Amino acid sequence: MDALEILIKLIKDSEGCKLSAYADAVGVITIGWGCTGTDIKKSLSWTQEQADAELDILAHDVLRKACKASPSLMTASPSKNAAIADFIYNLGIGNYRKSTLKKYVDQKNWLAASGEIKKWDKAGGTTLKGLTVRRKKESELLLC
Repeated sequence: MDALEILIKLIKDSEGCKLSAYADAVGVITIGWGCTGTDIKKSLSWTQEQADAELDILAHDVLRKACKASPSLMTASPSKNAAIADFIYNLGIGNYRKSTLKKYVDQKNWLAASGEIKKWDKAGGTTLKGLTVRRKKESELLLC
């Protein structure tokens, strides 16, 4: 599998798909496969085709952002690329850029990165089982 295929599977497994906008665990209005943004309003509804198309666009975008933020990913495995892109999809490029995780990725210290990514399993200060599971999957991919 290439990085995009791995990433889309990670996102789908972690996010699920809701075709009507809802507030996530910290109150962010979300729709589709975990899509957020200023154009996402609480009254919004999508078709499955819209949700799938937006996921494809966003997945390509976060893979590009991951490699731009950490050029070391350009020579890393598809699994490592997908893990970091999934982190960025979930938590944003800003959180990644200022993280210790990025420092380890840039050093190609995959063991340290694998441990560090697991620390990001909280939303609003509360540990969420879904995030713990997601970070464990990403952690394992960083060791592939």
